[in-house]
Amino acid sequence: MTDLFQAPDYYRLDDLLTEEHVMVRNAAREWVKRSISPIIEECCQKGRFPEEIIPELGDIGAFGSYIPTKFGGAGLDQISYGLIMQELERGDSGIRSTASVQSSLVMYPIYKYGNEIQRKKYLPKLAKGELVGCFGLTEANYGSNPNGMETQFKEMDDHLLLNGSKMWISNAPFADIAVVWAKNEAGRIHGLIVERGMEGFSTPETHNKWSLRASATGELVFDNVKVPKENLLPNKSGLGAPLGCLDSARFGIAWGAIGAAMDCYDTALRYAKERIQFDKPIGAFQMQQKKLAEMITEITKAQLLTYRLGQLRNKNEATSAQISMAKRNNVDMAMTIARDARQVLGAMGITGEYPIMRHMMNLESVVTYEGTHDIHLLITGLDITGLNAFK
Repeated sequence: MTDLFQAPDYYRLDDLLTEEHVMVRNAAREWVKRSISPIIEECCQKGRFPEEIIPELGDIGAFGSYIPTKFGGAGLDQISYGLIMQELERGDSGIRSTASVQSSLVMYPIYKYGNEIQRKKYLPKLAKGELVGCFGLTEANYGSNPNGMETQFKEMDDHLLLNGSKMWISNAPFADIAVVWAKNEAGRIHGLIVERGMEGFSTPETHNKWSLRASATGELVFDNVKVPKENLLPNKSGLGAPLGCLDSARFGIAWGAIGAAMDCYDTALRYAKERIQFDKPIGAFQMQQKKLAEMITEITKAQLLTYRLGQLRNKNEATSAQISMAKRNNVDMAMTIARDARQVLGAMGITGEYPIMRHMMNLESVVTYEGTHDIHLLITGLDITGLNAFK
């Protein structure tokens, strides 16, 4: 089916973008139309992540776009990164998840917390998609409270001995490396690079998902895994290290959710103009116009929010709480738009002939991972009151 997507820009935000922003955004948009739209519905129905697209994601700069060129990245700014995530999630949340994990949760910590040897060894191959990574933080008993993690390592004579497990890990089933967060014997959290093939390291896949069906999800299991000491990320420890990675990823999600919302809105708008009932297009009826007008309003507000956040990120001035607000607001916005767009399409909205139900199901995961809707609300509450509601 031909991808007819036209991006809404009600407040002429393109006028605020640089030529480079527009070029990067358009390249990602055309790639999604060419390589994702024709296959994504079948991938979703079959529960298959299209691994064949990984080199192409590298080619369009979707992996580590803001990583310096000396390490294989594109050296772009934060708004460019956001725009790429927007376009990928317009295609599918699972595709954006793969790029987001690779960029913000694997390449970012190696670049930010790793040493020069680690950067040169891993980053160029990750940028090209020659290596694929995943991020091991969440555990079965510790989701919103990652500080309680049980995965731990001991320092031996010539290696680190890693034990524990992680779950709900995007890219895990086929990842070549994992950036894993574990506690040392003193209880301090550190990042370790674990490579596929290390004895005792396995990645069982998670099946029977109703959401993110075109994304590969799995567990990371460590049974006395001997990790070389040089695979420890040396430049930052403590919970702030993985949370810094999540700031980058949540920023990408804030942009990505707009892409999903845009796709739902554009589909509903086109359908409302073409579907005839009672001798006129359903878009001529007040209730349908109300839905569509509310959709474009909320998309526009989210665009302005993320653009300003991107400006602050470019200056290194965005706070974690500001990123939390954008992630929570934009995902919630996209979920509401997906539900309303589905209603505009009536029964057709649940079929794979249109993307809306797929986006709706995907967003049920996006609203939970990397900080749930309610946790992000409490982060804002803590920021504005100074009072901790978590304990």
